[in-house]
Amino acid sequence: MDFGILIIIAIAVVAVLYVWSTYNSLATGRVRIKEAFSGIDVQLKRRVDLVPNLVESVKGYAKHEREVLEKVTQARASLMKAATPHEKAESDNMLTSALKTLFAVSENYPDLKASGNFLELQKELSDVEAKIAYSRQFYNSNVRDYNATLANFPSGQIGRLFGFKNEEFFEADEGDRKAVKVAF
Repeated sequence: MDFGILIIIAIAVVAVLYVWSTYNSLATGRVRIKEAFSGIDVQLKRRVDLVPNLVESVKGYAKHEREVLEKVTQARASLMKAATPHEKAESDNMLTSALKTLFAVSENYPDLKASGNFLELQKELSDVEAKIAYSRQFYNSNVRDYNATLANFPSGQIGRLFGFKNEEFFEADEGDRKAVKVAF
């Protein structure tokens, strides 16, 4: 065999191995993103499950705060229906805002704030919020790595050839990015 043919065969083998490796890397990245999104979903479901108990606790004390309770219930329903990362992020932000209002209203009811059930629910919700924040960070890290691979040359061209597309980040809404004003 001619030395030139061996070089061509070696280059072809290296190119095939590179394409194969790139494809597997992108496929693994996509699976990791789905897993990370599932982690967000699990935590959002935990929070959605806590909301009815929280609303019931507040109802007994704050009967005339109906509008606040309705907003929480509507936001919960919206989150349960959301399917895409963008829809879930929007619904999650809506529920977070409604819960902030609910906790602000609860400040007007000392008996409610002292209720063991309400305090336990508040603690559980705080725990879930921390887990949601971690899950979002984990998801966004996976999306960043995957999208970076698609942005690089030549892995991006190979990925697009096989139908891989950029994934969207799980982003905070505009209101969550603004500085909080504290006034005494």
